[in-house]
Amino acid sequence: MDTKQRLKDMVAARRGVLVPGAFNALSAKVIEDLGFEAIYVTGAGVTNMWLGLPDQGFMGLAEIADHTARIRDAVSVPLLVDADTGFGNALNVYHTVRTLERAGADCIQLEDQVAPKRCGHFNGKEVVSTDEAVSKIKAAVDARRDPNLLVMARTDAAATHGFEAAVERAQRFAEAGADILFVEAVTTAEEIRALPARLATPQLMNMVIGGKTPIFDAEQLGELGYGIVLYANAALQGAVAGMQNTLTVLRDQKAVQESSGLVATFAERQRLVGKPAWDALEKRFT
Repeated sequence: MDTKQRLKDMVAARRGVLVPGAFNALSAKVIEDLGFEAIYVTGAGVTNMWLGLPDQGFMGLAEIADHTARIRDAVSVPLLVDADTGFGNALNVYHTVRTLERAGADCIQLEDQVAPKRCGHFNGKEVVSTDEAVSKIKAAVDARRDPNLLVMARTDAAATHGFEAAVERAQRFAEAGADILFVEAVTTAEEIRALPARLATPQLMNMVIGGKTPIFDAEQLGELGYGIVLYANAALQGAVAGMQNTLTVLRDQKAVQESSGLVATFAERQRLVGKPAWDALEKRFT
């Protein structure tokens, strides 16, 4: 079964599949190695880790396509790719979908914010009109070459127009052909519980650590009927904390030992990047 069909089946099962975000190929390999079933290529993570900037629309199509291609080469699980607003109008969305499908995406996420977008849990968001947002979802659906490529439609309207308006937008996105719906930054447990009953199309719930949405565990969300439970930047926040902890010890104690528990061992690092396989390949060609 190919990755697109695997993802389609996961989403349809509505069992709350945990999907962490990856910000580069190594983080994707760690996620796959730990047994997660799919990976989210995070725009915020790429922006933070690659550019050292906040998630405020600084990432372009070239950056996310390059990261998608590198991650696709590194892992074999399905990839959900964050394409922000599609980087322009409906025609730009069409081009974005073609580009990311070619790079190896199995699902492409598009949102309805005004460009330049910002993190869904930042203040000051604005959304485009419903009609414009719907036209972009229609363009995305039409652009895909493989009918099994999934289109995920995100709305940020809850923060600007209220929960009911966000539900109405999500329903319009489903009617336009979206395969997965993503109502971002709901702020109450009641809203989280309500969404699966209000919308028939499978949904993603975004668990942002430190964000505006109450944290539910994946089993709870699966019981409610969510297809995907996203932790887009858990790996990033863990990596930052790990770097800070290790480098603080290095700064203060002037050395870090492998036995400290602060770092992956040298052997583990080589295993994750596949050195034994490359050694075998080298022998084959020498």
